[in-house]
Amino acid sequence: MKKLLIFLSLVLFLSAPALATKVALVFDAGGKFDKSFNQSAWEGAVRARDTIGITLKDVEPGDTSAIEEAFRVFAKEGYDLLVGIGFANAPSVEKVAKEFPNTNFAIVDMVVNLPNVASLVFKEQEGSFLVGMIAGMRSRVIDGQRTVGFIGGMDIPLIHKFEAGYTQGAKLVWPNIKVIANYVGNTPTAWNDPAKGKEIANSQISKGASVIYAAAGASGNGMFDAVKETNPKGPCYPQKNRTDNCVYAIGVDSNQNYLIPGQVLTSMLKRVDVAVYDTIKAVDAGNFEGKITVFDLSNNGVGYALDEHNDRLVPKSIQKVVDQYRQKIIAGEIVVKEK
Repeated sequence: MKKLLIFLSLVLFLSAPALATKVALVFDAGGKFDKSFNQSAWEGAVRARDTIGITLKDVEPGDTSAIEEAFRVFAKEGYDLLVGIGFANAPSVEKVAKEFPNTNFAIVDMVVNLPNVASLVFKEQEGSFLVGMIAGMRSRVIDGQRTVGFIGGMDIPLIHKFEAGYTQGAKLVWPNIKVIANYVGNTPTAWNDPAKGKEIANSQISKGASVIYAAAGASGNGMFDAVKETNPKGPCYPQKNRTDNCVYAIGVDSNQNYLIPGQVLTSMLKRVDVAVYDTIKAVDAGNFEGKITVFDLSNNGVGYALDEHNDRLVPKSIQKVVDQYRQKIIAGEIVVKEK
């Protein structure tokens, strides 16, 4: 009888489902459905939930003072991985990670040098260089001048990297091209002000910008509205007498080509989804490491989007040239500056 009880206990133990890895995301300003940076992170986590079977929770703090407490609550509840989405979460991650050294943390877009923190950073300037080339090649002359625009969200060094790469790529194609750069603001609200984004885009269009690239979180949605209104006939696919007066948008972080098909040249892909998914996968497999991981052109951490919405806007002739320079950057023959 005793042997039977031991056998039955062993069977029950072996057949019991393993406890799911518990993951929590703490988002940046702009919200998880900003169609850009935050949403990309969320999609990576959802993919992990649906394929690996993790337990997933998230929080969108109303203000920065709530971020630290959000991390602390999840840590106290025994979560296996806490992910801070955005550089603004770094101070809170650092403080709470010191309080809970046995809990795994990750931070996107900042480095926190602690053994239980994975720092996920990107070379945004490399992907921006490629879309800058595309912008230059698809720009048009207005009043004797080629002009493209750049809209940044918060005026900080991180977003300066996007601007710098974009400018270098555009000027590689046309050294005398004019790049108009404006920022939405210098506080976290700059990530979620589409009205201001639209105002800036309209101003740049009035100054002759024929392509505009926005790295501004949810504020970039205003740029899409401005471009759509500037192209009242709809898609700007090449056809007779159709593209002469078109203004094009360039998306960021996620593939935003679908937002106004035929009017978005491309999107600079920043694979936050991959970074988040890979980190969750490592924790679930017991392979988590508190280290810095850099995502760049060499590991497809950044790039540009091609799909059915823009394949006629970026023909193979342009793709060929851009991909040649992609390889030059990967090989170290070209170093894209951060500012």
